[in-house]
Amino acid sequence: MQSVPTLNLTEIVSAIKSITARKIFKKHPEVKKLLWGGNFWKSGYYANTVGSHGTEEVIQQYVQKQGKVYKNIYGQ
Repeated sequence: MQSVPTLNLTEIVSAIKSITARKIFKKHPEVKKLLWGGNFWKSGYYANTVGSHGTEEVIQQYVQKQGKVYKNIYGQ
């Protein structure tokens, strides 16, 4: 994605998460009942700039590892 320099990254991510969660809950209200606390998104996010480290493979590995640290620590 691309943004203007007057917005900080946290504001952008918050807006994207808010909009997408509202749209998903509107289209599929049953999803909210399945979520602990009704929250669709976790509090964190991944961001990287365009360059040699922001490859599709790096992002894919990051997404695949989501939740594994928590599961390993708490044995879930």
